[in-house]
Amino acid sequence: MQTVILDSRYNRDKGHRLIDAAPVGAVLTIKAPGRSLDQNSKLWSMLSDISRAMPGGRKHPPEVWKELFCHACGWAVQFEMGLNGQPFPVGYRTSRMTKAQMADLITFIDAWAAENGVQMEAA
Repeated sequence: MQTVILDSRYNRDKGHRLIDAAPVGAVLTIKAPGRSLDQNSKLWSMLSDISRAMPGGRKHPPEVWKELFCHACGWAVQFEMGLNGQPFPVGYRTSRMTKAQMADLITFIDAWAAENGVQMEAA
C-alpha cells in the first residue's frame, strides 16, 4: 500500500501512475488532509485557558472540555458512568479530524469563550 499526499504536480502525477498500474479490484481511498500540529496545539491551549477560567463555575480538565465542545459541534461523543459514579467522556478523537473540521471546532470554541467571558491566551 502506498500513500501519496497530493500537494504538488509531481505527487498528483505519481498518484495517476499508481492508479494506472493498479490491479483490477484494487481499492482507492481519497481523504481530506488531517488536522495540523499547529491546530492541535491551539486547541489544547484554548481548552487549558477555558479549564483555568472555570466559566459558570464549571470545573473540568481540558480533556473533558474537549469532549463537551465536540459534542456541542455534533460529533459523536458519549459519556459513560465511571466506577465512582461520575460520568466521563469516551469517543471522538480529534486526531482523526480533517483540517476543516478542526478549524470549525476552534472557531466554535473561540466564539463560545468570547460569549462566556473567557480570556484566551492562545494566539
